[in-house]
Amino acid sequence: MLATALNLPPVLAQVLINRGLGAIADARDYLKPEQQELPDPREEFEDLVESVLLLEKAIRSGDRIAICGDYDADGMTSTALLLRTFRQLGAKAEYAIPSRMQEGYGINERIVEEFAASGVRVVLTVDNGIAAYQPIARARELGLTVIVTDHHDLPPELPPANAILNPKLLPEESPYHGLAGVGVAYVLALCVAEQFNRQAELIRPLLELYTLGTIADLAPLTGVNRRWLQRGLRLLPQSQLVGVQALMEAAGVKTSDRSLKPEDIGFKLGPRINAIGRIGDPQVVIELLTTEDRDRAQELAGICEVTNQERRGLCDRITEEAIAIVEAEGFDNRQTAVLVLAQPNWHHGVIGIVASRLVERYGVPVFISSYEEDGHLRGSARGTPEFDVFAALEHCRDVLGRFGGHRAAGGFSLSAENLSAWRSRLEAFAADCLPVDCRRPAIQIDAELPIALASLNLFEQQQQLQPFGIANDEPLYWAKNLAILDQRRMGNGQEHLKLTLSDGQSKVTAVYWRWGDRPVPEDRVDVAYYLRENIWNDRRELQLEIAGIRLSQELDSITFLYGDRTYQLTTETIANSTIWRLTNAEGSILRIDCNRQQAKIQKSGQDWQAIDLDHPYLQGLMAQAKQILNSIQGRTQVQANLF
Repeated sequence: MLATALNLPPVLAQVLINRGLGAIADARDYLKPEQQELPDPREEFEDLVESVLLLEKAIRSGDRIAICGDYDADGMTSTALLLRTFRQLGAKAEYAIPSRMQEGYGINERIVEEFAASGVRVVLTVDNGIAAYQPIARARELGLTVIVTDHHDLPPELPPANAILNPKLLPEESPYHGLAGVGVAYVLALCVAEQFNRQAELIRPLLELYTLGTIADLAPLTGVNRRWLQRGLRLLPQSQLVGVQALMEAAGVKTSDRSLKPEDIGFKLGPRINAIGRIGDPQVVIELLTTEDRDRAQELAGICEVTNQERRGLCDRITEEAIAIVEAEGFDNRQTAVLVLAQPNWHHGVIGIVASRLVERYGVPVFISSYEEDGHLRGSARGTPEFDVFAALEHCRDVLGRFGGHRAAGGFSLSAENLSAWRSRLEAFAADCLPVDCRRPAIQIDAELPIALASLNLFEQQQQLQPFGIANDEPLYWAKNLAILDQRRMGNGQEHLKLTLSDGQSKVTAVYWRWGDRPVPEDRVDVAYYLRENIWNDRRELQLEIAGIRLSQELDSITFLYGDRTYQLTTETIANSTIWRLTNAEGSILRIDCNRQQAKIQKSGQDWQAIDLDHPYLQGLMAQAKQILNSIQGRTQVQANLF
């Protein structure tokens, strides 16, 4: 019914139903968010009107306004958005961003006192400030007006600012609840511009900056985010901002398309912005996004490109070192529910990215830090869907220095001498909230889709569900009982896999990112995948991006005892060869091609190795398996002549 009413393929209708959008009206609002009626933000944010009046007064009076931003993509785009707005309105505006390496996240007393000493009258925080009680109290002591705009989780005690704008203060059902820092800045900027009758001319460039920051910050793509991003993604290919044009050119983003996709920002533009904040000077991005000089924009975009290449090299090196440490320590997520790593010489600016990669690999929350010169550790945390990073940091408050964040990610510092106690506290907290079956790289399947039904047409129809991201995941499908016809490693470091999959009638190519160093089953498999469009030499074809793979659950399975060991036996036929697969309790797998009398073994976590079937133990094991199979009704004739 839903598919017919909305003219959707049945599998996409099933995706919507599975996500709680089974009612036609709800699904239609989701597909066409522009048709929804939005509440006035001034009625949602209690302090928005007061914030607008304070800023209007400062602008008209010529008072100096200082923005305290942050060094990530959200903070830098928020700073650029408000700086551009205030300058267009004739304000005396400036900004400061704390040093990532020397000071860490958020406004601090040094910045406050420098603002006061230089004659600043109004301080506006963006993407920070909600947890900065003491610095804001100091600002008030110095007679400064303080407006906090932030989106991070609320601390037990709010800072004593004149006004606070934070969507976490709104009910969860509010369409503004999921705004990132740049979203709060966008709302505030438009309301201030409206006081000067300048909203119409500012809304487009501000929407472009909002779009960049929201997607790069991984904000939930629900509520107003979904509505505004659809509009912003259509504007970006014809951006009026010379800095955005230069950045897209440097990143190789096609501007001929009618609309950008979130992955163009998430994987191309966002990393180049974030690289500057991680290992460079945030002023580069602020100037890039506010300049009107095309030549200067090209120069700054080039700096972003070079810095991003350096960032990638650092990430790859630290990831390799971290994996080596974890593997050497024999980490087992069945025994330990959290991964805690601390090393010298790991660049603090990129370890958050490394943490995300480790979560993907090991399926548990990761807290990773580097040693500072003063004997402290400073780091980043990334969680799993079932784990609340901010709650974990709150739980360990007494052994930490500064910390902040939200459910999915956070930052922290602590004295090196507290590392052991902190690790123990985290492990106990994680063990309480993460049962063993949650400690794995988890994926949420939307619907079964045999590869014979996967097509470029379905991929194109699926774009109606865009933009994809946090809280609006791209549909993840699965197909069962597939044969791997071919597999090969690819990439400069051979770190990725390219596979050819077949269901016996159809076949399709698939890529499995960052899986080149891991074994892949050679028997039939079940695969979780995303639909992708692969364009090469102007030729379009469907490609799958693999999110997970396992041995097919459709294989016949028998469990038996040989000696004092338990084995699980599965059988199947591949290319007219009968394949036996024997798995022991330790996870080692013996694969036997009965027709060719060849075998190989794969011990847990290791590559396949050939093995001699003439070994007495294996001869006895195979004889036992054959006897078991012959004893099962319906299999006697088929199995009796395997050897």
